[in-house]
Parts: sequence; structure tokens; C-alpha cells
Amino acid sequence: MSTLGEQLKTFNQDIRQQIPAEVLDIIDGATDDLKTRKLEDNSLKTGQTAPEFSLPNHKGETRSLSGLLSTSPIVLTFYRGGWCPYCNLELAALQKALARIEQTGAKLIAISPELPDHSLTTIEKHSLEFEVLSDQGGNVQKLFGLEFQLPEVLRPVYEGFGFDIPTHNGNGTFALPVPATYIIDQSGIVRYHFVDVDYTKRAEPEVIIQKLKEMTVD
Repeated sequence: MSTLGEQLKTFNQDIRQQIPAEVLDIIDGATDDLKTRKLEDNSLKTGQTAPEFSLPNHKGETRSLSGLLSTSPIVLTFYRGGWCPYCNLELAALQKALARIEQTGAKLIAISPELPDHSLTTIEKHSLEFEVLSDQGGNVQKLFGLEFQLPEVLRPVYEGFGFDIPTHNGNGTFALPVPATYIIDQSGIVRYHFVDVDYTKRAEPEVIIQKLKEMTVD
């Protein structure tokens, strides 16, 4: 069985063959620009305390970080939206790993800036059995130091792909989170983090499970 990283790499190679060179230059240039801004340096990291938050899930029910941590550690993953094929591959891989994640005693939670209705569509599309929270307005992705604005040069490119980010976000903005995954223990301390401005890279489920197992023997 291929890893998530292998699936992402194969998909990326295949899709790039279908995109004109001049468009690839725009996409790659925007990613390089994000790297020079060193967004990862300002994001929440291992050893730090996760900020408290409350967000609605896809059913409109409010979930708070403290409430979630009252019963178990959590794996918290930020993704850009159901319109993003790389995010969809990640969510599908996490669903496949869900039973093993839960066997460690942890709970998996996903967050995106999309409206709850769009989150529900994503849940149904991938038969997800974990909660997806709606960070409309991006307050939580800001708290975690993950928010950035999709560069203006990329906006017509994404629109050409059929990605209507302002409508999905429901607030007319192009604010997105850098894809990130955190393991947060019940005291609120980050025990593992993965943050990468390259949207084709995601935390590997096997690594997440291994880190969770290591926590149980600390």
C-alpha cells in the first residue's frame, strides 16, 4: 500500500503534465514566495501551548479545544478546503488510519475555513467518520499562525481550475491556512507539529500514529 506522500507525489506529477508551463511558473513562483516569507517560523510549534478556541462542526454543534481535550489527546489537522485535491487525498488517508489513531486513545479533528455546508459535502464525499470544524473568518488559523492570503497572481489561475475560494469560505476572502497537523496532549501542549507552505506536502499518517504511541509510554 502506498504512503500518503507517495500518493501526493504521483498525483502532483500527473497533474503537472496537464498544466501549461506558463501556469506552472505562476504556481511555483507563488509557493517560492511563501517560502521566503517563512510562515512556518511564526506558526505554533512542538512544546508550545495550543490556543483555546471554539468552532462549529458540520452539524452546527460547537466544539472547544478544552472540551475536546477533556476526554482525550487530539490530532488536529488544518486543510485548505474540499476544493483542494491534495487536501482530499490527505483526508482520505486519515480516514483509512482513523481506527489506528483512535486505538492510541486520541481523537482526530479537521479544520478548514469553509462554510459548514461545504464541510458536510466533503464529509459525505469521503465518508469521513471524524469531525470537521468550520473556521469561517479564519480566527483559529490566525491563532495558530497559519493564515495567509492566496497571492493575487494565483487567483485567476485557481478560478480557471474552478476553485471558487471566496464562495467556499463564505466571506469573500482568499484567506487560507498553511496545511498543518498537530498532536495536542490533554494538558494542551503540542507534542508534534507538521507545517509546510508547500501544499503538496502533508503529515504522514504513519508518523502521526507513531508519535501518538510514543506519548502513551512517556
